[in-house]
Amino acid sequence: MIANSRITTHFDYILIALILPIIFMSSFLLSETSQTLLTRQLSYVFLSIFIFLFVFFIPLRYLTKSITIFYGICILLLVAVEFIGTTKLGAQRWINIGGFSLQPSEPVKIALVLFLARHISNNPPPKDGYGWLEFGKISFFILLPFLLILKEPDLGSAIIVLAMGYGMLFVIGVNKKIWITCLVGALLFSPIAFKFVLKPYQVDRIMKLVTGDTSSQVQQSLIAIGSGGFKGKSKEDATQSNLKFLPVATSDFIFAHFVERFGFVGAILLIALYIGIVMHLLSFCFLDSQDYFLKVIASSLAMLFFVYASVNIAMTMELAPVVGIPLPLFSYGGSSFMTFIVLIAMFESALTFRFSFSTFNEGTSPFSLKRLPRIRRH
Repeated sequence: MIANSRITTHFDYILIALILPIIFMSSFLLSETSQTLLTRQLSYVFLSIFIFLFVFFIPLRYLTKSITIFYGICILLLVAVEFIGTTKLGAQRWINIGGFSLQPSEPVKIALVLFLARHISNNPPPKDGYGWLEFGKISFFILLPFLLILKEPDLGSAIIVLAMGYGMLFVIGVNKKIWITCLVGALLFSPIAFKFVLKPYQVDRIMKLVTGDTSSQVQQSLIAIGSGGFKGKSKEDATQSNLKFLPVATSDFIFAHFVERFGFVGAILLIALYIGIVMHLLSFCFLDSQDYFLKVIASSLAMLFFVYASVNIAMTMELAPVVGIPLPLFSYGGSSFMTFIVLIAMFESALTFRFSFSTFNEGTSPFSLKRLPRIRRH
């Protein structure tokens, strides 16, 4: 009883309330497009409930070796893609295990968040932020999966890992001189990366964006968004989606499909939900200045929602290059959806169980809880 009351008290219901409308609107849009896709997506939603509950009750704060092993396995899977990976849509990003296809770039995001949460909670930053030594250590753990994913090639997922890791570090605290140095270095290195690191098709997408030579995909997306008007169109009149002019209308360009149906009003509502999620998650970074485990998970999840949503929406409106980044919890697909559900469960667990289970004694409830000891700053 005590445990139940503590869980219901500290569980974050606001985040769930912000997420559910996104899932409901996505399901409604899929129901108009394809009953087969709707059935599959609902199966992901149903499965995610059990995955959420399983992850929620894992004592994440007390896992040490397991987190390191999980991170190591994910890195090995990324390396294995180079040798035994299968190619789809021109990119070698998947590994077939029996009849199951795994994209290692998804679980590595979970592993990275957990690994950094444990590392930073054990090595909190000083008052003026991390110095070069600790910044270099953390950067290694971020850049390793980033480079392996970039090599597949998967520029979208690689950018997400990079933005999530360093966005989280910005929130946690790094000496401002380091950020200035990194910014100058990035500006100087960008021409080299553009010439020697990016693949020809990636360079082509960037050049089309700069020159205004819009691809047919983006042209159809802009038509769909513009035709939605203020309140949107009926299902029958949404010709861009119904007549298959809009490419990948259920995943990469689902935002354009949504705006065609629900117009400017619907677009503002959906964007407001994502902004609300990001701001709400970031607010937990100030809940307890000493709880770096919660800080890392909350800020990383906020960065993921921000990058996924902003890049996906921007590319549908010709404001960013076209990359395979889905709209979080909205686009059709299981991999990204499950990744977000696991991360949300990790956040809820870290928040709810800021209290540790006390040792069971006779006559004492095994669910009695006590506050975790604070970690002193170095």
